[in-house]
Amino acid sequence: MRIAWLRDHPWHIEALAAGHLEAFGALIPDWDIVQAIAELRSHTRGCAIPTTLIALDDAGTWLGSVSLLQEDHEHIRQYSPWLATLYVRPAARGQGVGSALVARCVAEAAALQVAELYLYCTASMADWYRALGWHDHDIVELGPLQVRVMAIRCAAVAT
Repeated sequence: MRIAWLRDHPWHIEALAAGHLEAFGALIPDWDIVQAIAELRSHTRGCAIPTTLIALDDAGTWLGSVSLLQEDHEHIRQYSPWLATLYVRPAARGQGVGSALVARCVAEAAALQVAELYLYCTASMADWYRALGWHDHDIVELGPLQVRVMAIRCAAVAT
């Protein structure tokens, strides 16, 4: 497995957008495939905010992705920047793809001098993130879900 910038593999954008929409669409009811594709196409730089990283197997098939965003949801703008839309294809789960994407995203944030990075997740995922060094920061209501905002000190991870 290797992790690359999505900007260097744009032929994966449409399939990745469909995966994101299926996984996260319930949190943003007005979000559609056209918007999801446009957002991913706007991630044209590496080591920048916004950007998206993609995990690829040896054949170049995408396994998962993660984004680094300035804002992840209009109702929680008080925290920034964000590790967002971590998504691993079902067939690739349980193989370390997600944790590798998270580690790379945190390292990229540290390279950008981000002191603290945030994410939000459901309670069922919080222990998984805690095992990667994240800590609880807040609990908020987003649409139909109560989510945990978690944070990590990027400099501590990068050293």
